[in-house]
Amino acid sequence: MTTESAVRTALGLVQDPHCEQDLISSGAVRGVGVDGSKVAVEIQLGYPAAGWHATLEAQVRQALEALPGVDQALVTVTSRVHAHRVQKDLTPLPEVRNIIAVASGKGGVGKSTTAVNLALALQAEGATVGVLDADIYGPSIPKMLGLSGRPDSPDGKTIEPKLNHGLQAMSIGLLVAEDTPMIWRGPMVTQALQQLLNDTRWQGLDYLVIDLPPGTGDIQLTLAQRVPVSGAVIVTTPQDIATLDARKALQMFAKVEVPVLGIVENMAVHVCSNCGHSEHVFGAGGGQAMAAQYDVPLLGSLPLDIRIREQADSGVPTVAADPDSPLSLAYRDIARRTAARLSVQARNKAIAFPNIVMQNT
Repeated sequence: MTTESAVRTALGLVQDPHCEQDLISSGAVRGVGVDGSKVAVEIQLGYPAAGWHATLEAQVRQALEALPGVDQALVTVTSRVHAHRVQKDLTPLPEVRNIIAVASGKGGVGKSTTAVNLALALQAEGATVGVLDADIYGPSIPKMLGLSGRPDSPDGKTIEPKLNHGLQAMSIGLLVAEDTPMIWRGPMVTQALQQLLNDTRWQGLDYLVIDLPPGTGDIQLTLAQRVPVSGAVIVTTPQDIATLDARKALQMFAKVEVPVLGIVENMAVHVCSNCGHSEHVFGAGGGQAMAAQYDVPLLGSLPLDIRIREQADSGVPTVAADPDSPLSLAYRDIARRTAARLSVQARNKAIAFPNIVMQNT
């Protein structure tokens, strides 16, 4: 007869490739029941993974039914997103469980496109997601999400996020004319971003993806210090000069004690749409080498594909435009890995557990 101990041992051999831990070590096993030759197991992942639930369920069932004396294994897989720790002395927003900052050391590496598709991919995996465009000088999120018009303000103090493709979004680009230059100094930019973050009426977000401006100067460092961030994602291309600047962005987050969840290598390879020839236009292996140097995971590599650019320019990014395409599935894999890496970080106890006050009545 199979014991609960044997079942847990078997579950300890099932690896979660997204957080690179087994199910026992990651704390995903919520319950185990054994009734003669029948076994029931409840798995709860700490990150959205709707596209992977069925695969994991099959893997767990196969592992359990291979145990001696087990004739039937009932496996349920769910996900629940928790709030995770932010920088010390900062308080998370009440309607936002986690903020993920997407950054790069330089412009032109596809950071904003990656941020938008990452948000859409997290949503496709089952999360409630918002996007904040923190690039005050060059806001691009409204165009990428097909947004226009000023946001509503029900009380004259706060603003409602704009909605499209299921995402809640806010950008300075929604408050000023598209061709109006933002001739602001650093303190004004920092204040504007904090107002956009704190005055927007976000509603029940599991993740707020912030598209940070490129660079690692005073503005970026100040934002990293004042915005309560749970984790950061670094976007780069394989090109040496891009990874050189991306290293600076990674080090910036290390200085403000924000965990870097991993690196996304964009424009890794170009496949000719006519002949199918593959070519590493911007070099090869730069993201992997950077990940190995700083002991952070390479979350994934994305190709240089004209469809990604065309779909973003049209206001319907890749994950929304063609959700079942290989490109969208690549974004969803990156999203699962990003959220899984965050799920193994320390939780924010202040949000996880409400304060209980005892009173004499």
